Amino acid sequence: MNPSIITNVECFVLKPDRHNLVVVKVTTDNHLIGYGCATFQQRPKAVQLVVEEYLKPILIGRDANNIEDLWHLMMVNSYWRNGPILNNAVSGVDMALWDIKGKIAGMPLYQLFGGKARDAIPAYTHAVADNIEDLYREIDAILEQGYKHIRCQLGFYGGNPSSLHTPDNSTKGSYYDQDEYMQTTIEMFAQLRSKYQNRFHILHDVHERLFPNQAVQFAKDLERYKPYFVEDILPPDQNEWLSQIRSQTSTAIATGELFNNPLEWRSLIAHRQIDFIRCHVSQIGGITPALKLGALCEAFGVRIAWHTPSDITPIGIAVNTHLNIHLHSAAIQENIPIKENTRSVFSPIIDARNGYIYPLETPGMGVEFNEEQAKKYPVEYRPHEWTQARLPDGTLMTP
Repeated sequence: MNPSIITNVECFVLKPDRHNLVVVKVTTDNHLIGYGCATFQQRPKAVQLVVEEYLKPILIGRDANNIEDLWHLMMVNSYWRNGPILNNAVSGVDMALWDIKGKIAGMPLYQLFGGKARDAIPAYTHAVADNIEDLYREIDAILEQGYKHIRCQLGFYGGNPSSLHTPDNSTKGSYYDQDEYMQTTIEMFAQLRSKYQNRFHILHDVHERLFPNQAVQFAKDLERYKPYFVEDILPPDQNEWLSQIRSQTSTAIATGELFNNPLEWRSLIAHRQIDFIRCHVSQIGGITPALKLGALCEAFGVRIAWHTPSDITPIGIAVNTHLNIHLHSAAIQENIPIKENTRSVFSPIIDARNGYIYPLETPGMGVEFNEEQAKKYPVEYRPHEWTQARLPDGTLMTP
């Protein structure tokens, strides 16, 4: 195979809509270009610095064909590894190298991986409202689009508290009440099952807002309503409690969007303590580790539901789709409609059709990036107040 020598590595940070996005571009001496998603929206400039100042110098002049070797080189070159900034930087390059590889082969990525495990991947989207009647309207509109899986939330993560009992001069933050959240969410499930019976699968995201013992009880209380999965019922540092949840209820548990290090998921999968893994592909380092994680999940009966939020580029969405079409252990793909400014920068855009997502059939990853259009949307930092979650007494909780 002829060498494909890397001549340039560039990193772009932009904010076309609500979120900062990070794109990596790799160019080779045979005029091939690959793109990758390195989006870590809370720290985008840090990712850009790592790509341009630390990864680019060790990549220029190397053969882009050798993805496995280059991934390990990028990961261990800093000695300390497995953090979100480094992993996203590595991911951007890794995805771009796979994009180039697909273009050389003349194959879409899923074919390069080994072909289809399915024709399309089932999709789910989000229904969010402050009250049950508005939630019904959201769900009805989504059902009309053909979805059979819907993530349902009353209020923001942790719910919308109706009457917080707080101390004087409370610290600024995003407050919620755990007891009220659990009660209203269980009632939400009851009302949804009563109204819709089994017309669609209900998903729900706890977003780490409970203490471990509360999480055990919450999972038990939800079991009767048969959720498709309950996501992030615990923060990663309390995942040892998952064994107690598993021993007491059959409620399906999904976790992993905050994972960076294989040690965070290896034991959970090997001991079958979760039903779905929710890793964010760029957060774990890109396609190369994602393929290996997919194989591990298949061996232990754990299914895949990659994190595919609104703070991801259409490049990352395309990558998730290619992985999901290929990996036998893939189960479902999160889908949030792409806004117009973002659509002006990336093309084509993957949209769900009648509750399914289909892969792009062009060589490589399939999405192109308009650099000139991206210049219209400079990066803009915001403090992300929603991460300042607090209990009524002012205690800061995981977001």
